[in-house]
Amino acid sequence: MKGGIHPRFGTRNVIFPLQNDQYLEVVEVLNHPASDKAPFGQAVRARSEMGGGWMGWCVAVDDLAPFEERLGRESVPGNRKFPDGQELTWRQIGIHGLIADPQVPYMLRWDDGTADLHPSKALAGKGSISAISIAGSRDRVREWLGSPEQSPLGNVEVDWQAPSGTPGILSVTFDTPSGPVTL
Repeated sequence: MKGGIHPRFGTRNVIFPLQNDQYLEVVEVLNHPASDKAPFGQAVRARSEMGGGWMGWCVAVDDLAPFEERLGRESVPGNRKFPDGQELTWRQIGIHGLIADPQVPYMLRWDDGTADLHPSKALAGKGSISAISIAGSRDRVREWLGSPEQSPLGNVEVDWQAPSGTPGILSVTFDTPSGPVTL
């Protein structure tokens, strides 16, 4: 499904809505000055120049304050303009960390009043993410997330593999009506 433009980041996206408040986002960098200045635009450009693939992952949280305090900076606003003129807004932090260490997620908090515009609600999603394979360290990611009591990924299984090369997402498995699909 067509997503929209991220004007602050110099990117645009396509959304694949899923169940359980999940979605897959395919992002493209635009030829726009914001993509050279904004860390998210820089990350998308760098991944594109490497030939594409999994750039990273994101965890939605209710409170960004602990992350802002730990990282020593404020979260930044994000927005996406839909083709029909509606606008989804959020705050995010952690893109610098993802750029430096692609095994760690960035975090975002959806702004109040945006529940109906959440990317997973764009269509009735027919599948969900059931597993992620990450080259990296479970302890490093738990430290990055503040060692949460419960998994921020809910029922998503994480297969941690020792990195041989750059850490980051190796594959994602989706449960679909036709069976599991791994990309």
